[in-house]
Amino acid sequence: MTADHGIDIKEAFQRAQKGHNNKAQLVASLSRYDELEDKTLFHEEFVHYLKYAMIVYKREPSVENVMDFVVRFATSFLSPPKMEEGEEDEEEEDDAEDDHPFLSFLFNFLLESHKASSHAVRFRACQLINKLLGSMAENAQIDDDLFDRIHQAMLVRVTDKFPNVRIQAALAMTRLQQPKDPDCPTINAYMLILENDANAEVRRAVLSCIAMSPRTLPKVLKRTRDIKESVRKLAYQVLAEKVHIKALTIAQRVGLLQQGLHDTSESVREVVCSRLLPAWLLRLDGNVTELLHRLDVENCAQTALDTLQAVFKGAPTDELLHHGVPLDHRKLVPVDSLSCENVLYWRALCEFIKAKGDDGEELLEQVLPDAASYANYLCGYLKAVPLLSEEQRADFNQLELVMTKEFISQQLIHLIGCLDTNEEGGRKRVLAVLQEMLALPQTPPSLVSLLTEKLLTLIPDDSRRIQTVAEIISDVREPIMEATRPVDQNVSRRQQVQLAQVKVRILEAKQTLEDCIAAQDFSRAAELKDSIAELENQRNQILQEMTASSQPADKEIRAEKSDPETLQRCLIMCAELLKQMSIKTRIGPTMSALMSSLVLPSIANSHPAVRNMAVVCLGTCTLHSKELARTHMVLLLQIAQLDEVKIRLSALRSIIDLLLLFGFQLLSEPPGAHTAPQTQSPEQLEGDATSAEDKGGAPEDTAQSILVMLSDFLDSEVVDLRTETAEGLAKLMYTGRMSSAKMLSRLVLLWYNPVTEDDTRLRHCLGVFFQLYARKSRAHQEVVEEGFLPTVRTLMNAPATSPLAEVDINNVVELLVELTRPSALIKPSTNTEEECVHDYLAVRMCGEMLKDPTAPEVRLYAKTLSNLELSRGDTVRKDLLTLLQQLVQVVKDRVCLRALEKMVHQLVDATEQAELLCASALQPLDVNADEAAADDQSKATKRAKRGPRKASTAKGGRKASRRQESSEESDGENVPESVPVARLSRRAKTAALEKTKLDLNTLINKEPNVS
Repeated sequence: MTADHGIDIKEAFQRAQKGHNNKAQLVASLSRYDELEDKTLFHEEFVHYLKYAMIVYKREPSVENVMDFVVRFATSFLSPPKMEEGEEDEEEEDDAEDDHPFLSFLFNFLLESHKASSHAVRFRACQLINKLLGSMAENAQIDDDLFDRIHQAMLVRVTDKFPNVRIQAALAMTRLQQPKDPDCPTINAYMLILENDANAEVRRAVLSCIAMSPRTLPKVLKRTRDIKESVRKLAYQVLAEKVHIKALTIAQRVGLLQQGLHDTSESVREVVCSRLLPAWLLRLDGNVTELLHRLDVENCAQTALDTLQAVFKGAPTDELLHHGVPLDHRKLVPVDSLSCENVLYWRALCEFIKAKGDDGEELLEQVLPDAASYANYLCGYLKAVPLLSEEQRADFNQLELVMTKEFISQQLIHLIGCLDTNEEGGRKRVLAVLQEMLALPQTPPSLVSLLTEKLLTLIPDDSRRIQTVAEIISDVREPIMEATRPVDQNVSRRQQVQLAQVKVRILEAKQTLEDCIAAQDFSRAAELKDSIAELENQRNQILQEMTASSQPADKEIRAEKSDPETLQRCLIMCAELLKQMSIKTRIGPTMSALMSSLVLPSIANSHPAVRNMAVVCLGTCTLHSKELARTHMVLLLQIAQLDEVKIRLSALRSIIDLLLLFGFQLLSEPPGAHTAPQTQSPEQLEGDATSAEDKGGAPEDTAQSILVMLSDFLDSEVVDLRTETAEGLAKLMYTGRMSSAKMLSRLVLLWYNPVTEDDTRLRHCLGVFFQLYARKSRAHQEVVEEGFLPTVRTLMNAPATSPLAEVDINNVVELLVELTRPSALIKPSTNTEEECVHDYLAVRMCGEMLKDPTAPEVRLYAKTLSNLELSRGDTVRKDLLTLLQQLVQVVKDRVCLRALEKMVHQLVDATEQAELLCASALQPLDVNADEAAADDQSKATKRAKRGPRKASTAKGGRKASRRQESSEESDGENVPESVPVARLSRRAKTAALEKTKLDLNTLINKEPNVS
């Protein structure tokens, strides 16, 4: 059929395939559609040519151009979007225009085609519906019945088998969402896809079009932790564009930044820095302090610091200096203006400039004063922090105020690391202030560790560090006090009476003296004068006694304090000192005195916090001395089993550290044994100390008891204790301090146990450990192989009431097979004929099946055999072939028998191929020989392979076809590795592209034109 003024439909479709053709002109050439009285023939012919494009699944440029042309033509009948004025008056006209007969016909055709058996047709139908709905104006309207039909059809297609169909169906439903409807089926389908769809591209498509609402926000947030990098990246982009920062809770904001800034993918981190943070700052008018306030920096200081570092990297230097920190002429923040946000900004800014090195020295001088001035500023603020009593701590407002001041104090102490302490006077002043603050009893306990750390950082020598901290501990625990004697009230009263009597007698004597002088009785006057002198001496003596009893003594004494707060403060300083000391520094007289007078007595203290710090100090101190470790190991073992959970964890960490440093031989060596050097090769470490089942003899009883204790801890109901034990065992096994197949089996079962599903730290730790441990060396793979059968037996024999009964055994077996794969090693062996771990594993499984051919695990073993990566050695293959032939005779299960026969055929074929290769290698090479002989030989070999297993060939063919179909999907998961090739010229590339382009004209011309 031909339009009156233009080209016919066939020619329009042929021209539409070319990208350079103007689609608007092609649409205009068919614009006489409305003048036709009978539109049926036009519809039929148009759909006839459209079908040629709809049967092509591949995203060919010509087909995509045809799709765009069809959409352009179908939507050309719709009225353009109108202004708001007069919308109400023209609603009826809009409805009439929107329900255009051609558009309705095309929608009906596509809705009928979406159920086609061909995945290409389903894909193109959903694609066209998506493009048609997307090309309509924002205020466009469609019939309710058509809306429902499209909705129902796309809900069916989002569950299609092919990912590309699901993608187009999900995109097509974008404008069908109703976010305000709590039961909107589109949004329900979107949320289901985000949770359960296995294809990353489908999840990305839904993320790009899902409407934000309180219902969908948690699902989008969860995609920021998706396994695929591209999905995580898009999730952050969607949150940056569609979600206001006020719509998120504080926990959600902190979680997004914490995960995004530490994501393993560089592109995801870049999106967070370049898209999410700028979007949040834009909505907060660029106020960084307000952003910090939205993050609650007191409870997530590290995340806030990471956020500020990301903001600083993309901001000009001038903005950094003039925003966020209200500095005065002293280059200090006034005490009245200090807040959690601006002091953290000040710290982050100084650390950011300090990290620039010499380039940031001038900038740092603009935001920080000299060391002495800052030390005085810090001292004044720390002394103003109040120390609350127990009654005051009950008042939440006062407690919150003090906690805020402590947080500000911590940030101010951190700023010491940015000061220029090269100048001697400034460094001495800072040291003096830190020592004074540590010695003050009013200093909050939360600041003691940080103050000690900064103090030790300024002292480079370990001996000076020990001496300085020991003096501070001595001043805190035994402060200097003036000796005072108690005043006896009776004695004081008696002295006052005596003094009064003497004064009265002196007055009487003086009066009598005056009378004698007046009467000129000079002899009597001389006697009275001597008496008055004696009375005055007596009075002075009484006054001296009264003054001496009321005034303190001149000498000073040290009074030892043993309250829990003081002991905890001293132990914190001691623990920080031991952490900062070099591991090579031996325990000297000063540290020995601290151990005997402070640490060991505090272990028996009734206060749990004091005991915990004492255990930490003891464990850290034993790392510096092997003799000390051997002496106190039993004490640490007792604490790990008997005390409170927190203290048990500290003791357990200390035990693990000692075993990592000294090994299990620490327990068996005599006290005077020579200490071995610390650096040992991995081979020596592996033989250093094996597990209890691999050892024997009386000296290993202590090591065995430790392993029994650790094994019991793995079954503990205390989550932290179980996790710490598993992490410690993983460290011991990875470093080679122990090698135990049974313990590895326990860790695998613990990882799969549903009880540990919520223990994220345990799952993450063991997941990383298994991969690193098995890939490190073949010896480790042999340990995994040895624990294979015990693990499977435990799972198979687990009672129905056990959580292990819910574990998928196939998944466990797949993991163990992958871990023992020879190609998974970091340094795989180049000798392909060398016996590998999978060879031994195959023999073990065959032997296990021969023991009981009717056991339920036989089917599992038979299936696993085909997944093994066997070596090419003739001896192993012949032995394994013999075992498999024996199994074929005794196994009755059909599934197992089919798998075993398949394995036998593979071994036989491999043997024949090896013989053919050997024979061809012995023959002389014919340079001019034709390749046909080789082709015939390969065909004959394939026929020989095909002969004895006809049943499996069909299945293999179906699997191959499915793989081929899935390889065309756009999920990006099965992309083969790129192979380096020679670069082609531009002309050759253009010619190659032209050859690969699909041309629909050949298909269109095969069929006669529809009249």
